[in-house]
Amino acid sequence: MILEQGTGVVAKIQELRSEHRALDKELQNMANDPTFDDLQMRRLKKRKLFLKDNITLLEGRLVPDITA
Repeated sequence: MILEQGTGVVAKIQELRSEHRALDKELQNMANDPTFDDLQMRRLKKRKLFLKDNITLLEGRLVPDITA
């Protein structure tokens, strides 16, 4: 059961990382375009940050909580 949950978490992390990379590329392309939409860029940056936060949260689930 725990192994299945870990596998699901790993798959979700990979999915989020893939979307995070795609947003990074899109943001780079927008930055190079002189006619980019500032509002759209801000939305993409917020989405990218949201993804990063979720990746960090899920990675925390994979690492056992060790108390010293």
